[in-house]
Amino acid sequence: MMLDVSLAHDFGGFSVDVAFTAPPGVTALFGASGAGKTTVVNTVAGLFTPQRGRVAIGDTVLLDTARGISLPPPRRRVGYVFQEPRLFPHLSVRANLLYGARFAPRGAQGPEFAAVVEMLGIGALLKRRPGALSGGEKARVSIGRALLSKPRFLLLDEPLAALDAARSDEILPFLERLRDAGLPVLLVSHAIAEVARLAATLVLLDEGRVLAAGPVAGLLSDPRLAPRLGGTEAGSVIAARVSGRDTDGLVRAETTGGPVWLVAAPEVPGGRLRLRIHASDVILARERPQGLSALNILQGVVQEISAEADGRAFVRLDIGGESLLARITARSVRALGLAPGVPCHAVLKSVAVSPADLSQG
Repeated sequence: MMLDVSLAHDFGGFSVDVAFTAPPGVTALFGASGAGKTTVVNTVAGLFTPQRGRVAIGDTVLLDTARGISLPPPRRRVGYVFQEPRLFPHLSVRANLLYGARFAPRGAQGPEFAAVVEMLGIGALLKRRPGALSGGEKARVSIGRALLSKPRFLLLDEPLAALDAARSDEILPFLERLRDAGLPVLLVSHAIAEVARLAATLVLLDEGRVLAAGPVAGLLSDPRLAPRLGGTEAGSVIAARVSGRDTDGLVRAETTGGPVWLVAAPEVPGGRLRLRIHASDVILARERPQGLSALNILQGVVQEISAEADGRAFVRLDIGGESLLARITARSVRALGLAPGVPCHAVLKSVAVSPADLSQG
C-alpha cells in the first residue's frame, strides 16, 4: 500500500506546505532542524491537525480536512517508534511486546509474535525487564511492540539518535530486515549514512517545503543536491551482486560499472548488496590507471558537473545505468577536460568499501 501525505499549516513565523507519496519500504524524511519533519510525522500519526491536509494509506483516508475527516490515533493503526523506547519498566520484554498486540484489530494481517521475535533477534531477552537491556536492545523491543499492533504503516522518529555508534551498528541489520518486509515505513533521520543504508525513497525537506523527492540512489548522486545532503557526507548508493570470494579472501561483487572487491561482505553467491560510495573517496582519470594499489576502478561517462563556491565541484558519472558521484577540485575538472559525455574512470581510494557503508538488499 502507498502512503499519501499532503499538508499545509501557517505557524505565523514559519509555514509548512508539503506533499509526497511513500511506497512500500522505507521512505526517509531528511532535513535540517526546523525543516518541518516533526510536523509531518505528527500529522500522519494524528497528534497534530494542520489547517489543510490529507493523509491516506491505500484506499483508507486517515485525514481530510476538506471533508471533515480526522481519525483519532488508535484508529489510524500507526506504529509509532519514538527516539526514546518508552517501554514499561515494570513489565518484562514479553509483556511489553504483548501490550502492543492488544491494539491489533481482530483479523488484522501482520507478523505474529514468534516471527517478530525472530526477526529482531530478541528471543533471549523475553524474561528481562527494560532496565537490564542495552540501548540497542530497547530499540529493538520498541520496534517489536509497534509491529505486533499490526499497523498499516510505521513511523520511526530518529530511532538511532539516542544510541552510540556501537549500539547503532547493532540495530541496523534488524532495520534492514524491516525495510525488506514490505510495510510502508516513514523514517525521520538527520544522518545521511542511515538514509543511504535503509531507505528506498527520500523526501528532502527545507524550510517547510519539499526540495526533492524520489528514489534514494538518484537523489544522493544529484550534484545540485549534494550541498544540502551534508556536503562532505555526500555520496552515491549503487547496487552490487556477490559473485564469490577470491583466494586472497576478498569478496568480489559485480556492479554496472565493473567489479569491486570487499573485505567484510556476505559471501552468498548472487546475494544483493547496497554500496555507499563517498564522493570524496572517488578519484577520476581519463584513462584507466595502471600501477595503483587501489583495486576498485569503475568505468563511466560524465553526466553532469556542479561547481561549488570553494573551488571544488561535484561530478556525476553514469556507470552503466547507475550514478556515481565524485567530489574533486574545479582545477582537476579543467585539467582533465571533463564535460558531459566524456568517458573516464572512477578510482575508489579505499582498498574496499567500509563495512559501515555496506548493506544487504
